[in-house]
Order: sequence, then structure tokens, then C-alpha cells
Amino acid sequence: MNWRAIGSIYRFEMNRTFRTIWQSIVSPVLSTVLYFVVFGSAIGGRIDTVEGIAYGAFIVPGLVMLTLLQQSVANASFGIYMPKFIGTIYELLSAPLSFIEIVIGYVGAAATKALMIAAIILLTASFFVELRIAHPVWMVAFLLLTAISFALFGFIIGIWARNFEQLQLIPLLVVTPLVFLGGAFYSVSMLPEGWQAVTYFNPVLYLISGFRWSFFGVADVPVGISVAAIAVFLFVCLAVIRAIFRTGWRIRP
Repeated sequence: MNWRAIGSIYRFEMNRTFRTIWQSIVSPVLSTVLYFVVFGSAIGGRIDTVEGIAYGAFIVPGLVMLTLLQQSVANASFGIYMPKFIGTIYELLSAPLSFIEIVIGYVGAAATKALMIAAIILLTASFFVELRIAHPVWMVAFLLLTAISFALFGFIIGIWARNFEQLQLIPLLVVTPLVFLGGAFYSVSMLPEGWQAVTYFNPVLYLISGFRWSFFGVADVPVGISVAAIAVFLFVCLAVIRAIFRTGWRIRP
């Protein structure tokens, strides 16, 4: 394993983040705080508790997961798309690097940036509501698995995209709506039975449900299913990336 090369890719991506700190870190944190203020104040004033949990605290895991998914996908997709766009990806492919080392560098940096923002949001939320974490080890595990899985997914999007419009297509039209419809701001038990059945087909529901369980010990689906869903998604993304590098799909002329 060429750790020096991995470290070079990782440091390059992290340095890009700190060069654009307002866009990379401050902007998503401010956006999430506005979500928290609007939903926590406006809707929280009408909904006292959900499953025995104050509504302001109940939505915190959903807000963290919303930001984590968006940032993991966005950072990884942009990170690998730019070398394609400016042509430096050929230097990367000609270097003595395996696809695993390239993926670790880009995905590791994207996941790190997303986790940093998630940690800042959790810290910020603690000033607004009283948070308790029932299962801290599981909370960290869900954060890590989700960040890595969706950074891998973003890496695939970055390779697939032919232009900046396609780069934003799936995050805006697929990922964000799935999060909003996946129980980020409500419990599935609050929906009519027909809509509950439809919601269970939303894969993001299992991520949010498991993450919320790590805080409050309540979940819309069994925790084991949530962990299995993340693991399956992670391995599928790895298999797709391996196939991309083996065939050269959209990374070689």
C-alpha cells in the first residue's frame, strides 16, 4: 500500500477545503442552523413531543444526516470530477497507484470533511436543545459508515458526470428529496398506513432511523436492518468502483 501517495491525495483535498472554508464548512453549517431554527421553532411550537422526545431534539439526527449525506456526496464527486475536467486524471492513472489507493485518498478526504461538519452541527445543536446520546459508540459507527458509503457513491457520480449539471443532478433531485421523505423531520408512525408502506422503500429511512436510535433508543425500523442496509450499500459502491477502474469506463478515452 502506497501510503505516501494516499497522503498526498488526502492532503491536497483537505487543503482545498481550508482554502474555501466559507463555502466548504461555514455555508453548510449556517444552512443547517437555519433549518433547525425554522423547523425547531415554527413546527416545534405546534408539536410538543414525538415518541416522548422534544421535537427540537428529535430533528437533530435528521439534520445531521441530511448534511452528512449532502457533503459526503458533494465533496467526493467534485474531488474526482475536477481531475477529469482539467485532464490531470491521466497523470493519476499513469502513476504507480492501485484503484484502492486512489479511492482511499479521495473518499477519505470527502468523508473527513463531512464528519467535521457533522461534528460542528452536533456541537451547535447542543446550544439550542438538550441532547442525550444513548449509544455513543453506535452513533460514531453510523456516522463513519454513512460518510464513507456516500462518499463512495459521490465518487461514482463524479466519474459518471460529463458536466457540472450532471454533477449536481443526483444530489439535488435524488439524495436530498430521499432525506426529506426518509423521516428526517418526523416519525414514520405519524404517517397513514399507506404512506408508511411507501416510506419503507426509501433506503435513507434506514440510515436516519438507526442514527436516531443511537441518540434516543427509538427507531422506525430494527437497528440490525439499518446496519445491514448501510453495509450492503457500501459493498455495492465498492464493487461498482472496482468495475469502473477495471474497464476504464469514463476515465479513459
